[in-house]
Amino acid sequence: MKGALIYTSREEIEVHRFSVWTTVGVPLAALFLQAFLPVRLHFVSIFDLPLLVTIYFGMTRRSPVSGLVTGGLIGLVQDSLTHQPLGVYGIAKTLIGFFASSLGVKLDVDSPLTRLLLTAAFYIVHQGIYFLVARGLVRQTLDWPWLYALGAALANGVLAVVLFAILDRFKQRT
Repeated sequence: MKGALIYTSREEIEVHRFSVWTTVGVPLAALFLQAFLPVRLHFVSIFDLPLLVTIYFGMTRRSPVSGLVTGGLIGLVQDSLTHQPLGVYGIAKTLIGFFASSLGVKLDVDSPLTRLLLTAAFYIVHQGIYFLVARGLVRQTLDWPWLYALGAALANGVLAVVLFAILDRFKQRT
C-alpha cells in the first residue's frame, strides 16, 4: 500500500543488550583513548569518544534510565581524568544519555545518515550543556568557539557512523 503510515508500537521496537565485557570495556577503552591519544596526536582532541559511546549505548538500549546511568558514569570518570571540576562532564553526558535513549525509541537510529545527524546535534547540545554548567555553576571563564564546535560536530558525526557500525557487531537481541 503506497503512502500508508505504518505504526510501530513500543513493544515492536528492537532493543539490544550487550555482554558485561562490552558494557564495561568499550567505555573504559574510550576514556583511556580520550585521555592519552591527544597527548601524542593533537588532532585527535577534536573527537569526544566518551560522548560517542554514551550516544551509542543510549540509542541502542533505548532505555532512558540506562542512558542516564551510562552517561553519568562515563561523564564522572571522564571528569576524574581531567583537571576540570568533578561533575561538569557528568551532568552533560547524563543529559545526552537520556536524550539519546529517548530518541532511540522514536527514531530509526540504525541508518548511517540518522546516526551522523543525531551525533552532530548531540555534540552541539553536549557542548552547550557543558558551557552552561562550567560557566554558570562552576564560574569558569569560557568562550564558545562556534566554528570549531560545528567542525567538531561534523567530525564526530562521521566518526560515529564508522564506530557505531563496529560496535553493532557486539549487540545481542533481548
